[in-house]
Order: sequence, then structure tokens, then C-alpha cells
Amino acid sequence: MVQAIICEIGMRRSEIVTPIETIYFGGGTPSVLSSGEIRLLIDAVYTNFDVAENPEITLEANPDDLTSEKLNELAVTKINRLSIGIQSFFDEDLKMMNRAHNSDEAKKSLAEARSLFDNISIDLIYGVPGMSDEKWLQNVETALSFEIPHISSYALTVEPRTAFSKMIQTGRLSAPDDDVAERHFHLLIETLAQNNFVHYELSNFGKAGYFSQNNSAYWLGKKYIGIGPSAHSYDGKARSWNIANNALYIKSIVAGTLPSETEMLTDKDRFNEYVMTGLRTIWGISLRRIEVDFGTEMLEYLLKSSQKFIQRQLLEIHDGVLKTTTKGKFLTDGIASDLFAV
Repeated sequence: MVQAIICEIGMRRSEIVTPIETIYFGGGTPSVLSSGEIRLLIDAVYTNFDVAENPEITLEANPDDLTSEKLNELAVTKINRLSIGIQSFFDEDLKMMNRAHNSDEAKKSLAEARSLFDNISIDLIYGVPGMSDEKWLQNVETALSFEIPHISSYALTVEPRTAFSKMIQTGRLSAPDDDVAERHFHLLIETLAQNNFVHYELSNFGKAGYFSQNNSAYWLGKKYIGIGPSAHSYDGKARSWNIANNALYIKSIVAGTLPSETEMLTDKDRFNEYVMTGLRTIWGISLRRIEVDFGTEMLEYLLKSSQKFIQRQLLEIHDGVLKTTTKGKFLTDGIASDLFAV
């Protein structure tokens, strides 16, 4: 698989000519890679692309993978940012979410990672059935005690055909409550704001200088290449994605064929994507950009569609930018979908 990914990097060297600003090892559990394999992949990027000075290079990892030995190995590679899937600091929550690590492992991995890496992000889940406001705040305070500079936080969702879904169906567990999730969300915003975090994207909070450059590129509509099975790419006009099957992916690469499909985006697709990503961020939706990229008619459509949300104080316009209010943040995705061009 590593050799196939290196081959794909070479096959796609002409797709981006501007300097690469971020490299992100995500999807699945890339922390199972050895430090030698990570070096091979990073070297392949440097060999085939122009790479900016001091790029952000992130590795996603689970706490149970981050042993002392593993962390020390990673520290001598070019990896300079860790994204750790903590989810919760309570064993009962982790067990319910079917996580492989426990609370002690989460804390131990964070403490050791903090001694070796400056730029660390963790994931936390809110809206967990049975989680009180006090317990949720304990989760947040525990994260803050490690002086983590970036936190990504998401509401618990139920995916079909999962153990969690089955437990809800059989009555062993309550379904997530939207009111609880919204309350946790606002407690998170308030607590992190008091600790100098900027709520720069709906699910992301970072201290100054620690916003995720990789994810910010998605939200700002920059081009990116996704390498490996299931990986998605975007060139500003089209979206493409690789086949998900590992064996078929490798077979195709060995045969010298990129195993991908492409979808050309219409103006409506691009408008809708900008509305969705723009509303999720502190940068909002530039009304000037809407007019320039999509025309006066689409600007008028957006302004008209926004009025009911502005009247309910869920959206606001300042300096030519449409944004969600604090009151509207939790409802961002639903508001955005209501503004889509159909």
C-alpha cells in the first residue's frame, strides 16, 4: 500500500504547481505506519512537488497507538502536528463509543505528546446520552489542563448498522438529545472563549497561530489532492475520488491507471459549497464574492433567502459579510441548506 501511494503521488505531480502548504495523514489510522514509512511518503511529496518552507504536517492518531516509543519515533520525522482522537476522558463514554483506549491511556498519551510536540489538536464528543452539563465541562477542563492549543468538537451522531445504533434500537441506550447537544455546544463556546480560543469554524477552536491550516484550506476553497483509497481531491472546478477497495486500488496503480472518478461542479454546486463552508467559519460569506463569482441574480437570491434568519437574529451582515450569530451557530448546517440554490 505504501509503495502504491508513493506511485500515485508521482502520477499526480503535475496537478498542483503552487507550493504545497500542508500534508495531512488522515483517514483510517495512519499512526499504524512506521516512522520509516512516514518518511518515505513525506519524501515522495518533497520529490514530486514544490513544498513551502515549514509546511504544516499532521498525523491523525488514537491514544492507544501513541506509546512512548511511537511518540519518540514520530518526533524525529517531519510530522509537526498531531490530531489525537480522545473523544472523552470518561471510561463509560469511551466504552459506549466502542473506542479501543481508556481514560488513563488518553491522559498518558496527551502528557507525553505535549512534551514532544507543540502543535496538538484533540477531538471531543458532546451530546453523549446521560452526560450531564457538569460532566461535559469536566471533559473540557481536562483538555485545557494539558494546555492543548486546538480542539475539534462534534455532536454524537448515530450511524446505521453500528453497535451504538443497535443499543438504541433495543432500548439499552437513549438516543442523543438535540437540546442537550445544543447546551453542551454553547458551554463549550463559552469555556473556550474564556481560555483565549477562537471559534474559527463550527467544530473547531484554536488559539492564535494554531488554526488547522489544512482544514482551513478546505473551508476557503483552496485546491487539494487526496492520495490513497477513498481519498477526495478538488481543483476548484471538479471533485474527484479514488476507489475505496484497497486491493483494486493497488491493482490499478500497478497497471499505471489512476483509480478515480470525477464530478464536474456546476455553478449551483459551487455556490452551495461556498454557502455551506462560508457560514461555518469566522470568515463568513463575502457578498462581493457572491456577486463576482455567481452574478447579481444569485446575490439577490441569497439576500432574500437570508432575511428570515436575519429577522430571527440567527444571521447578520457586517461589512459586506454574511455570518451566523452566536445564537445561530448550532443551527448553521440547517440554515445553510435553506440558502442553497436548487
